Amino acid sequence: MIEILSTAPLSMVQDTGRVGFYRDGVGRCGAMDTISLALGNLLLANDRNAAAIEVPILPFSVRFSKDVDIAVMGADCATRLGDLELPPDWAIRAQAGEVLTLSAPRSGCRAYLCVGGGIDVPEVLGSRSTQLRGEFGGLDGRMLRKGDQLSAGRGETRLPPAGMGVGPALAALPLGEGGAVHVRVLPASEYGLFTVESHAALWESDWTVTPQSNRSGYRLSGSQLRMESPVELRSHGVVPGVIQVPAGGAPIIQLADAATMGGYPKIGTVIEADLWRLGQARPGDMLRFVQASYDDSLLALDQVETYLRSVEAMATRLRGAAAGWIR
Repeated sequence: MIEILSTAPLSMVQDTGRVGFYRDGVGRCGAMDTISLALGNLLLANDRNAAAIEVPILPFSVRFSKDVDIAVMGADCATRLGDLELPPDWAIRAQAGEVLTLSAPRSGCRAYLCVGGGIDVPEVLGSRSTQLRGEFGGLDGRMLRKGDQLSAGRGETRLPPAGMGVGPALAALPLGEGGAVHVRVLPASEYGLFTVESHAALWESDWTVTPQSNRSGYRLSGSQLRMESPVELRSHGVVPGVIQVPAGGAPIIQLADAATMGGYPKIGTVIEADLWRLGQARPGDMLRFVQASYDDSLLALDQVETYLRSVEAMATRLRGAAAGWIR
Protein backbone atom coordinates (compact mmCIF):
# COMPACT_ATOMS: atom_id res chain seq x y z
CA MET A 1 0.00 0.00 0.00
CA ILE A 2 1.19 3.52 -0.85
CA GLU A 3 0.02 6.41 1.33
CA ILE A 4 0.12 9.96 -0.03
CA LEU A 5 1.70 12.14 2.67
CA SER A 6 1.84 15.40 0.75
CA THR A 7 1.06 16.50 -2.78
CA ALA A 8 0.36 19.63 -4.78
CA PRO A 9 -2.56 19.74 -7.24
CA LEU A 10 -2.64 17.66 -10.42
CA SER A 11 -0.84 14.51 -9.22
CA MET A 12 -2.78 11.66 -10.82
CA VAL A 13 -2.68 8.02 -11.82
CA GLN A 14 -1.82 7.70 -15.51
CA ASP A 15 -0.83 4.97 -17.95
CA THR A 16 -0.27 5.37 -21.71
CA GLY A 17 -3.87 6.39 -22.24
CA ARG A 18 -7.23 5.38 -23.61
CA VAL A 19 -7.30 4.29 -27.26
CA GLY A 20 -10.24 3.79 -29.61
CA PHE A 21 -12.90 6.05 -28.12
CA TYR A 22 -12.52 9.35 -29.99
CA ARG A 23 -15.74 8.73 -31.90
CA ASP A 24 -17.50 8.55 -28.54
CA GLY A 25 -16.04 11.87 -27.39
CA VAL A 26 -13.55 10.27 -24.99
CA GLY A 27 -10.02 11.64 -25.24
CA ARG A 28 -6.78 9.73 -24.79
CA CYS A 29 -5.51 11.20 -21.47
CA GLY A 30 -2.49 9.22 -20.29
CA ALA A 31 1.02 10.27 -19.30
CA MET A 32 2.35 13.50 -20.76
CA ASP A 33 5.82 11.95 -20.95
CA THR A 34 5.24 8.40 -22.18
CA ILE A 35 8.99 7.76 -22.54
CA SER A 36 9.63 8.27 -18.81
CA LEU A 37 6.65 6.08 -17.98
CA ALA A 38 7.88 3.31 -20.30
CA LEU A 39 11.45 3.48 -18.97
CA GLY A 40 10.29 3.16 -15.36
CA ASN A 41 8.12 0.21 -16.20
CA LEU A 42 10.89 -1.50 -18.16
CA LEU A 43 13.33 -1.17 -15.25
CA LEU A 44 10.75 -2.88 -13.04
CA ALA A 45 9.85 -5.62 -15.55
CA ASN A 46 6.32 -4.21 -15.81
CA ASP A 47 4.23 -3.98 -18.94
CA ARG A 48 5.09 -0.65 -20.59
CA ASN A 49 1.48 0.43 -20.12
CA ALA A 50 1.41 -0.16 -16.33
CA ALA A 51 -0.09 2.74 -14.40
CA ALA A 52 2.10 5.11 -12.38
CA ILE A 53 1.69 8.36 -10.48
CA GLU A 54 2.36 11.46 -12.57
CA VAL A 55 3.62 14.34 -10.41
CA PRO A 56 3.71 17.71 -12.23
CA ILE A 57 4.10 19.99 -9.20
CA LEU A 58 6.55 19.30 -6.39
CA PRO A 59 7.17 18.65 -3.50
CA PHE A 60 5.55 15.23 -3.18
CA SER A 61 5.95 12.47 -0.62
CA VAL A 62 4.58 8.98 -0.01
CA ARG A 63 5.03 6.21 2.57
CA PHE A 64 5.21 2.53 1.65
CA SER A 65 3.46 0.10 4.01
CA LYS A 66 5.18 -2.95 2.50
CA ASP A 67 8.36 -3.72 0.57
CA VAL A 68 7.98 -2.73 -3.07
CA ASP A 69 10.20 -2.03 -6.07
CA ILE A 70 9.93 1.55 -7.31
CA ALA A 71 11.34 3.73 -10.08
CA VAL A 72 11.36 7.54 -10.08
CA MET A 73 11.62 8.88 -13.61
CA GLY A 74 11.25 12.05 -15.66
CA ALA A 75 12.02 15.46 -14.17
CA ASP A 76 15.46 15.77 -12.58
CA CYS A 77 14.25 16.41 -9.03
CA ALA A 78 15.94 15.91 -5.68
CA THR A 79 14.75 12.44 -4.61
CA ARG A 80 15.18 10.85 -1.20
CA LEU A 81 14.14 7.40 -0.02
CA GLY A 82 14.46 7.56 3.73
CA ASP A 83 17.99 8.90 4.32
CA LEU A 84 19.24 7.83 0.88
CA GLU A 85 19.52 10.33 -1.98
CA LEU A 86 18.64 8.67 -5.28
CA PRO A 87 20.14 9.47 -8.70
CA PRO A 88 17.77 10.61 -11.47
CA ASP A 89 15.83 7.92 -13.35
CA TRP A 90 16.57 5.24 -10.78
CA ALA A 91 14.86 2.02 -9.68
CA ILE A 92 15.35 0.57 -6.18
CA ARG A 93 13.69 -1.56 -3.52
CA ALA A 94 11.69 0.49 -0.97
CA GLN A 95 11.28 -1.09 2.44
CA ALA A 96 8.06 -1.08 4.46
CA GLY A 97 7.76 2.17 6.42
CA GLU A 98 10.16 4.15 4.23
CA VAL A 99 9.18 7.59 2.97
CA LEU A 100 9.94 8.77 -0.57
CA THR A 101 10.22 12.54 -1.04
CA LEU A 102 10.50 14.40 -4.35
CA SER A 103 11.58 18.07 -4.21
CA ALA A 104 11.77 20.91 -6.71
CA PRO A 105 13.16 19.80 -10.10
CA ARG A 106 16.48 21.05 -11.44
CA SER A 107 15.16 20.47 -14.94
CA GLY A 108 12.04 19.06 -16.51
CA CYS A 109 8.48 19.33 -15.34
CA ARG A 110 6.89 15.95 -14.53
CA ALA A 111 8.13 13.11 -12.35
CA TYR A 112 6.74 9.57 -12.51
CA LEU A 113 6.57 7.16 -9.60
CA CYS A 114 6.38 3.65 -11.05
CA VAL A 115 5.96 0.59 -8.82
CA GLY A 116 6.44 -3.13 -9.32
CA GLY A 117 3.27 -4.49 -10.89
CA GLY A 118 1.89 -0.99 -11.56
CA ILE A 119 -0.59 1.12 -9.60
CA ASP A 120 -3.61 -1.10 -9.04
CA VAL A 121 -6.78 0.85 -9.83
CA PRO A 122 -9.74 -0.40 -11.91
CA GLU A 123 -9.53 -0.24 -15.69
CA VAL A 124 -12.15 1.97 -17.33
CA LEU A 125 -12.51 1.67 -21.11
CA GLY A 126 -9.26 -0.27 -21.26
CA SER A 127 -7.12 2.18 -19.30
CA ARG A 128 -6.29 3.19 -15.74
CA SER A 129 -5.63 6.81 -16.73
CA THR A 130 -7.40 9.61 -14.90
CA GLN A 131 -9.95 11.51 -17.02
CA LEU A 132 -10.60 14.66 -15.00
CA ARG A 133 -13.17 16.08 -17.41
CA GLY A 134 -15.31 12.96 -17.25
CA GLU A 135 -14.42 12.17 -13.60
CA PHE A 136 -13.51 8.55 -14.25
CA GLY A 137 -10.40 6.36 -14.30
CA GLY A 138 -7.46 6.60 -11.94
CA LEU A 139 -8.50 6.97 -8.29
CA ASP A 140 -12.20 7.89 -8.48
CA GLY A 141 -11.56 10.09 -11.52
CA ARG A 142 -9.79 12.79 -9.52
CA MET A 143 -6.44 14.23 -8.51
CA LEU A 144 -4.61 12.60 -5.63
CA ARG A 145 -4.68 14.23 -2.21
CA LYS A 146 -3.11 13.82 1.20
CA GLY A 147 -4.24 10.63 2.92
CA ASP A 148 -5.07 8.70 -0.26
CA GLN A 149 -3.93 5.09 -0.31
CA LEU A 150 -3.08 3.17 -3.47
CA SER A 151 -2.29 -0.48 -3.99
CA ALA A 152 0.46 -1.83 -6.21
CA GLY A 153 0.08 -4.87 -8.41
CA ARG A 154 2.11 -7.93 -7.58
CA GLY A 155 5.64 -7.65 -8.83
CA GLU A 156 8.96 -9.16 -7.68
CA THR A 157 11.59 -7.49 -9.82
CA ARG A 158 14.87 -8.70 -8.25
CA LEU A 159 16.72 -5.42 -8.69
CA PRO A 160 20.44 -5.18 -7.91
CA PRO A 161 20.87 -4.38 -4.18
CA ALA A 162 21.76 -0.72 -4.84
CA GLY A 163 19.21 -0.39 -7.61
CA MET A 164 19.76 0.52 -11.24
CA GLY A 165 18.89 3.30 -13.64
CA VAL A 166 19.17 4.78 -17.11
CA GLY A 167 20.67 7.94 -18.53
CA PRO A 168 18.48 10.88 -19.58
CA ALA A 169 16.21 10.12 -22.52
CA LEU A 170 17.25 13.44 -24.07
CA ALA A 171 20.84 12.17 -24.26
CA ALA A 172 19.73 8.97 -26.00
CA LEU A 173 17.30 10.76 -28.34
CA PRO A 174 18.85 14.20 -28.93
CA LEU A 175 17.18 16.79 -31.13
CA GLY A 176 18.40 20.31 -31.75
CA GLU A 177 20.91 22.43 -29.86
CA GLY A 178 20.69 25.27 -27.40
CA GLY A 179 18.25 25.84 -24.57
CA ALA A 180 15.02 25.46 -26.53
CA VAL A 181 12.95 22.26 -26.61
CA HIS A 182 12.94 21.11 -30.24
CA VAL A 183 10.01 19.11 -31.63
CA ARG A 184 9.36 17.93 -35.18
CA VAL A 185 6.17 19.13 -36.84
CA LEU A 186 4.20 18.05 -39.92
CA PRO A 187 2.34 20.80 -41.83
CA ALA A 188 -1.39 20.31 -41.21
CA SER A 189 -4.58 20.70 -43.27
CA GLU A 190 -4.84 24.49 -43.18
CA TYR A 191 -1.10 25.20 -43.41
CA GLY A 192 -1.46 26.53 -46.95
CA LEU A 193 -4.08 29.09 -45.85
CA PHE A 194 -1.58 30.95 -43.65
CA THR A 195 0.58 33.79 -44.95
CA VAL A 196 4.13 33.29 -46.15
CA GLU A 197 5.29 35.37 -43.19
CA SER A 198 3.45 33.04 -40.81
CA HIS A 199 5.10 30.01 -42.40
CA ALA A 200 8.51 31.58 -41.81
CA ALA A 201 7.61 32.53 -38.24
CA LEU A 202 6.43 29.01 -37.44
CA TRP A 203 9.79 27.46 -38.34
CA GLU A 204 12.17 30.27 -37.45
CA SER A 205 10.76 31.75 -34.23
CA ASP A 206 11.21 30.79 -30.61
CA TRP A 207 7.92 30.07 -28.88
CA THR A 208 7.39 30.45 -25.15
CA VAL A 209 5.16 28.12 -23.12
CA THR A 210 2.83 30.47 -21.23
CA PRO A 211 1.45 30.01 -17.68
CA GLN A 212 -1.97 29.43 -19.29
CA SER A 213 -0.86 25.91 -20.21
CA ASN A 214 -1.92 22.54 -18.82
CA ARG A 215 -2.46 18.89 -19.76
CA SER A 216 -5.13 19.93 -22.27
CA GLY A 217 -2.83 22.16 -24.25
CA TYR A 218 0.13 24.52 -24.25
CA ARG A 219 -0.63 28.11 -25.15
CA LEU A 220 2.38 29.74 -26.77
CA SER A 221 3.54 33.33 -27.07
CA GLY A 222 5.75 34.65 -29.83
CA SER A 223 4.99 35.78 -33.38
CA GLN A 224 1.38 36.17 -34.47
CA LEU A 225 0.31 33.61 -37.09
CA ARG A 226 -2.09 35.05 -39.66
CA MET A 227 -4.19 33.57 -42.44
CA GLU A 228 -4.42 35.03 -45.93
CA SER A 229 -8.13 35.61 -45.28
CA PRO A 230 -10.48 34.59 -42.46
CA VAL A 231 -12.10 31.16 -42.73
CA GLU A 232 -14.79 29.43 -40.73
CA LEU A 233 -14.45 25.71 -40.18
CA ARG A 234 -16.89 23.18 -38.86
CA SER A 235 -15.76 21.38 -35.72
CA HIS A 236 -13.61 18.42 -36.66
CA GLY A 237 -11.54 15.78 -34.90
CA VAL A 238 -8.26 16.73 -33.24
CA VAL A 239 -5.59 14.62 -31.57
CA PRO A 240 -2.66 15.34 -29.23
CA GLY A 241 0.04 17.22 -31.09
CA VAL A 242 -2.25 19.31 -33.31
CA ILE A 243 -1.24 22.99 -33.36
CA GLN A 244 -4.35 25.14 -33.63
CA VAL A 245 -4.37 28.88 -34.25
CA PRO A 246 -7.28 30.93 -32.83
CA ALA A 247 -8.20 34.31 -34.31
CA GLY A 248 -5.69 36.12 -32.09
CA GLY A 249 -2.82 34.35 -33.86
CA ALA A 250 -1.20 32.70 -30.79
CA PRO A 251 -0.89 28.92 -31.36
CA ILE A 252 -2.12 26.21 -28.98
CA ILE A 253 -0.62 22.70 -28.99
CA GLN A 254 -3.26 20.11 -28.08
CA LEU A 255 -1.96 17.58 -25.57
CA ALA A 256 -2.98 14.51 -23.57
CA ASP A 257 -6.24 15.87 -22.11
CA ALA A 258 -7.30 17.69 -25.28
CA ALA A 259 -10.91 17.64 -26.40
CA THR A 260 -11.68 15.29 -29.27
CA MET A 261 -13.05 18.06 -31.54
CA GLY A 262 -12.31 21.67 -32.37
CA GLY A 263 -12.83 24.28 -35.05
CA TYR A 264 -9.68 26.38 -35.06
CA PRO A 265 -7.44 26.19 -38.16
CA LYS A 266 -4.54 23.76 -37.86
CA ILE A 267 -1.11 24.90 -39.02
CA GLY A 268 0.86 21.82 -37.95
CA THR A 269 1.04 18.67 -35.84
CA VAL A 270 3.84 17.67 -33.48
CA ILE A 271 4.82 14.13 -34.42
CA GLU A 272 3.86 11.32 -32.03
CA ALA A 273 7.50 10.44 -31.32
CA ASP A 274 8.21 13.94 -29.91
CA LEU A 275 5.16 14.51 -27.68
CA TRP A 276 7.10 13.29 -24.64
CA ARG A 277 9.52 16.21 -25.08
CA LEU A 278 6.61 18.62 -24.58
CA GLY A 279 5.59 16.70 -21.47
CA GLN A 280 8.74 17.93 -19.72
CA ALA A 281 8.43 21.57 -20.88
CA ARG A 282 7.56 24.10 -18.17
CA PRO A 283 5.91 27.53 -18.41
CA GLY A 284 8.61 29.91 -19.56
CA ASP A 285 10.49 27.28 -21.56
CA MET A 286 11.26 27.97 -25.20
CA LEU A 287 10.11 25.70 -28.04
CA ARG A 288 11.42 25.42 -31.59
CA PHE A 289 9.47 23.70 -34.37
CA VAL A 290 11.45 21.61 -36.86
CA GLN A 291 9.70 20.87 -40.16
CA ALA A 292 9.41 17.12 -40.77
CA SER A 293 8.01 14.75 -43.37
CA TYR A 294 5.80 11.72 -42.92
CA ASP A 295 8.82 9.47 -43.46
CA ASP A 296 10.70 11.43 -40.78
CA SER A 297 7.88 10.77 -38.32
CA LEU A 298 7.94 7.01 -38.98
CA LEU A 299 11.73 6.90 -38.62
CA ALA A 300 11.47 8.78 -35.31
CA LEU A 301 9.00 6.19 -33.98
CA ASP A 302 11.42 3.43 -34.99
CA GLN A 303 14.25 5.19 -33.15
CA VAL A 304 12.18 5.48 -29.98
CA GLU A 305 11.26 1.79 -30.17
CA THR A 306 14.90 0.78 -30.72
CA TYR A 307 15.93 2.83 -27.69
CA LEU A 308 13.25 1.32 -25.44
CA ARG A 309 14.16 -2.21 -26.54
CA SER A 310 17.82 -1.56 -25.75
CA VAL A 311 16.88 -0.38 -22.25
CA GLU A 312 14.64 -3.42 -21.79
CA ALA A 313 17.49 -5.75 -22.77
CA MET A 314 19.93 -3.97 -20.43
CA ALA A 315 17.46 -4.10 -17.53
CA THR A 316 16.77 -7.79 -18.13
CA ARG A 317 20.51 -8.59 -18.03
CA LEU A 318 21.03 -6.65 -14.80
CA ARG A 319 18.01 -8.21 -13.11
CA GLY A 320 19.24 -11.66 -14.15
CA ALA A 321 22.68 -10.92 -12.71
CA ALA A 322 21.10 -9.62 -9.50
CA ALA A 323 19.06 -12.81 -9.12
CA GLY A 324 22.32 -14.79 -9.34
CA TRP A 325 24.02 -12.59 -6.73
CA ILE A 326 21.09 -12.92 -4.34
CA ARG A 327 21.15 -16.72 -4.63
